[in-house]
Amino acid sequence: MLKQASQGFGYLALAGLAARNAPAAPQPESILAAKKPHFAPRAQRVLFIQMRGAPSQMDTFDYKPYLLNKDKNRDWRFQFSQHGESGLWISELFPHIAKHADKLCLLRGMHTDFPIHNEATLFLHTGNSVLTRPSMGAWIQYGLGTENDNLPGFVVMNMQHEAGGGQNWGSAFLPAAYQGLSIGRPFHEIGRDDVRHLANARLSPALQRQQLAFARAANERLAMQDPTNRQIDGLIESYERGFRMQAALPELLDVSDESESTLDMYGVTNREKRKAMGRDALMHVNGTQCLVARRLLEAGVRFVEINDQWWDGHNNHRDCLEGRAWATDQPIAALLTDLDRRGLLDDTLVLWGGEFGRTVGNAKKDGSDHNAGGFTMWMAGGGVKGGFSYGGTDETGENAVEGRMHIHDLHATILHILGLDHKALTYRYAGRDFRLTDVYGRVAQNILA
Repeated sequence: MLKQASQGFGYLALAGLAARNAPAAPQPESILAAKKPHFAPRAQRVLFIQMRGAPSQMDTFDYKPYLLNKDKNRDWRFQFSQHGESGLWISELFPHIAKHADKLCLLRGMHTDFPIHNEATLFLHTGNSVLTRPSMGAWIQYGLGTENDNLPGFVVMNMQHEAGGGQNWGSAFLPAAYQGLSIGRPFHEIGRDDVRHLANARLSPALQRQQLAFARAANERLAMQDPTNRQIDGLIESYERGFRMQAALPELLDVSDESESTLDMYGVTNREKRKAMGRDALMHVNGTQCLVARRLLEAGVRFVEINDQWWDGHNNHRDCLEGRAWATDQPIAALLTDLDRRGLLDDTLVLWGGEFGRTVGNAKKDGSDHNAGGFTMWMAGGGVKGGFSYGGTDETGENAVEGRMHIHDLHATILHILGLDHKALTYRYAGRDFRLTDVYGRVAQNILA
């Protein structure tokens, strides 16, 4: 028996040496590997600047002389003026963004299905307000993959969790590796410690590597039993990428290595606190978000979303808009400038806006209510016409009447700019081919450069 045992040990040693010297077995391609688009793209990545709570379109980017004349005795309307060679009309609320007028493509005929924050926010992000569906960022990762190995391909910053929560950056029935990474919280300055559970306090990197290797081997054996199940591949990829992120991601979230002039340009050094409807309006928080967004995009992150909250001016309408615009105008303008200087704006699609628009007024002295019938968003950068206004609302600004663009149309257009056919980008689940735009969506060809 001892002889047989010794022969067994000898065999194990020989097998170990053979395995060490043999060429490594080919690893399956990562499900996050970069993929070819359906056709030549106009942009490679997306930056979504969400102004949650719904900015008033007729006080920001939808110039309505009728209202200015009608309400001339009221002090809560804002003045507009023309900017750039294009002569786009932009509100006095955005003096810094107005300097980029010739880069902006105003979408003034937007409309949606829901005048309720949670439903409209979820609809904007997933194309569905009732059922759990993959988010826009997850669909884009599924369609194009990512261009980096050590970072998530989809990052969301300072998103309010109450409005649909993780569904806004989730992958639903798509493999888990396509979901977004949520960082930070509203009104909080992003920093290197903002990724929860990134570091393991109990295991060294070497032990974590061994643990992951063991888990990967077990998952790969399971995958061999069901080769068509990409969910297992997604799980393996999410573990591996999480491990690699421990070193790479905190460095990108720490903006202390940026020059003083850059920090000033973004408003990071401006620690003034203003109030908007009793809530903080903090330029340095938005400045840091915008600067981190630039660093993430530059590092190869495919989809980045940044957030500002509480544009919901049911009362104190003027106070709300002044505070929120002050806190976001300079940082967003700086981000456009910086992307342009670095050659990133040409192939980055920038999208600004909220989940719906607002009414002209309400029963209160100084307020406005929710309005799904017409509102404004804007795009800039790769693939769209600059200094261009598309669509329009009626004289009150409440109803889209020209160039009407539904949320499904917005999604179809974003995918098209990235080189993806929204009708062909499908995923088979529960016996049906699902897509971001469901059975709807038209590409807004008129805005394409």
